[in-house]
Amino acid sequence: METPVAPPTMETPAAPPTMETPAAPTTAPHVLVIPFTAQGHTLPLLDLAALLAERGLRLTVVTTPGNLPLLSPLLAAHPATVRPLTLPFPSHPSLPIGLENTKGCGPEYFPIFIHALASLREPILAWARSQPDHVVAVIADFFCGWAQPLARELGAAGIVFTPSGVLGTAFPHSLFRRLVRRPDECGDEFTVAFPAIPGEPAFQWREISMTYKWFVEGGHREKVRESVRQNFLWNLQASSGFVSNTLRALEGRYLDTPLQDMGFKRIWAVGPVAPETDPAGTRGGEAAIAAANLSAWLDAFPEGSVVYVCFGSQAVLTPAVAAALAEALERSAVPFVWVVGAGSSGVVPEGFEARVAAAEGRGLVVRGWAPQLATLRHAAVGWFMTHCGWNSVLEASAAGVPMLAWPMTADQFANAWLIVDEVRVAVRACAGGFGVAPDPGELAAVIADAVGEKGRDVRARARELAAEAARATKEGGSSYSDLEGLVQEIRELC
Repeated sequence: METPVAPPTMETPAAPPTMETPAAPTTAPHVLVIPFTAQGHTLPLLDLAALLAERGLRLTVVTTPGNLPLLSPLLAAHPATVRPLTLPFPSHPSLPIGLENTKGCGPEYFPIFIHALASLREPILAWARSQPDHVVAVIADFFCGWAQPLARELGAAGIVFTPSGVLGTAFPHSLFRRLVRRPDECGDEFTVAFPAIPGEPAFQWREISMTYKWFVEGGHREKVRESVRQNFLWNLQASSGFVSNTLRALEGRYLDTPLQDMGFKRIWAVGPVAPETDPAGTRGGEAAIAAANLSAWLDAFPEGSVVYVCFGSQAVLTPAVAAALAEALERSAVPFVWVVGAGSSGVVPEGFEARVAAAEGRGLVVRGWAPQLATLRHAAVGWFMTHCGWNSVLEASAAGVPMLAWPMTADQFANAWLIVDEVRVAVRACAGGFGVAPDPGELAAVIADAVGEKGRDVRARARELAAEAARATKEGGSSYSDLEGLVQEIRELC
């Protein structure tokens, strides 16, 4: 970070701006929204922004030229209340020229993006001070922790948006707060415990976020590493609270009492924030296949018989992993849609598509972005093989689709543990993590069993969770009430 603001210490935290100063608003409150430039982070924050705009708040959303198209649906839907603040993307010697989003990048790029984006602090500060209307709150992604002391300088409330669940947010903050290290004599089976979390969950070192492991193992230059750690400390020390894209039906156990690993902060659980439908199928970018065309293909299959396979915008499969997955899909004899990201498009085994197309047309490979919301809600889709990114978890949960959990990195192991062991809406497909190829025969058996009679109980629980998610976001529901409470507290800042 080039020009950091000295943070308060953990021992003597400075009091952040409170959200408890009632005043009758004379105009709609002005809120500054700062996303992190990754699809899985930007999209849910823009979904939240749409909900805030619907409730009468005025929003300015920070973006860069390459990410501006992601704002198009939001700007078109709320032209009077939402505007972009487009700033040049900060250059960094470790980032290719023109790269402004982590889509399709390996996880090693995340620390560099976190560090580089902190350079937006000064231009944002200058812009905010030049505005005739005061910014009363700053809602920033948890990878933009530098926005929390920025909010304090503006006399605004700083709110951390987490695109992960409570667990997925608490774990990295706990690690950077405690600076847990693996002993030199231990391997990837070394267990890391989280004693301050209800149930005291524990994970092996191989399941810990790569960003954190690079930090403690010296995987980046010191300036980048310290910038990443400071990012998480600012969230804990300088914010007024967290707003999380989660719901009580999934994480009520972790919302009942303030958590030390979340700085004992207030958490507004407002999810799922994604819309129920995406008619154009373009949420997050131009789809490689039209939603209507994919729906027509799915119409040929019985209810609940198709497995939808997608590992998000970040995962880049190795040839060995892709080959094992392809063989498992063939051996399972289960109909499937496999969405292959742009970064992995060249690893689909030669002849695979032709073979599955010839086998009664039971397999479809989509290369690029897919209309996921519409696909998950199609009656033929019975299971979702996923990397357990939180957006995918919530979209499947809202659609009532059980999951085949294949976590790879970041918060995904925590998410997989939650949905498999706690909520029971998923079964484990592969536990090896990023770059680990499963045994094709074992994976084929897992797929076939899930679609068959052995998956009945998990399918039933997934339908129950979907009903709970629908109730949560309707008037009187827990997520609806938390969202209304957040808006009311922001209004009271005027």
